[in-house]
Amino acid sequence: MRFALIEQVRNRLALLIVVLFVPLWTTLAFTVVARTPLRFRIRAVGRTVVMDGNVLVQINGALQALSLVIAFMMFVATARSALFDQRLVRAGYPRSCLALAKCTALLLVAALVAGYTTAWMHLFWRPEQPLVLAAGMCTGALTYGGIGIVLAAVLRSELAGMFLAIMISSIDLVLQNPLINPDADSPVVRFLPAYGAVQTSVAAGGLQVVPTSCLLLGTGWAVGMAVLGMAAFAVRTRTQRSRTAQAKPTDIEQTVRVP
Repeated sequence: MRFALIEQVRNRLALLIVVLFVPLWTTLAFTVVARTPLRFRIRAVGRTVVMDGNVLVQINGALQALSLVIAFMMFVATARSALFDQRLVRAGYPRSCLALAKCTALLLVAALVAGYTTAWMHLFWRPEQPLVLAAGMCTGALTYGGIGIVLAAVLRSELAGMFLAIMISSIDLVLQNPLINPDADSPVVRFLPAYGAVQTSVAAGGLQVVPTSCLLLGTGWAVGMAVLGMAAFAVRTRTQRSRTAQAKPTDIEQTVRVP
């Protein structure tokens, strides 16, 4: 757990993005976008909320910033610790402990960044349910953190991982932005990863009702992505371990022989 958190702290680029990019993006979304009222359908409670356009865009932009940051942080941390994790597994260290450490680190990082983002947004307007808004932000961050772990299991390039994270989150959240897509409440968007997070966050901003089903849906996506990432991690380390176990004694002797 300590190594997992140290790996996150050492990612200075990600920390810089959290400290500077998240406030900058949310501030610009609120100050630049017009206050024209927009309608947004909350399917979980069967109601339509009317909010200022800059508030809705700020919520959507905050979720997009969180998704990119957490996906990038988890991708880099998982990719850079791959060799270390494989050595621990070959030495007999249980994979369950490594997986638990990564998931706990993801939960802590997502909660801290979501709380920081919610507090910053609170400077511009007062959401009806701040804690529920933070929970919605956290589920979106957790979902894309799991996606980052999955990408790290199948990709080797940090550039490729960041590019795919940007593409996935852009398609996901642009389609749910009522300013860009007037049909943002289409039934198709229910199958997008951040749907539960968006619905929960918007409902928390403008309603006193907690959309429990959307909150559970967002949590389900987060858990599902984390489980998929841990499964990919387990398969990769098991493959490396089996290759070592199947190696011939002569091959191992040649490997460790000192000239």
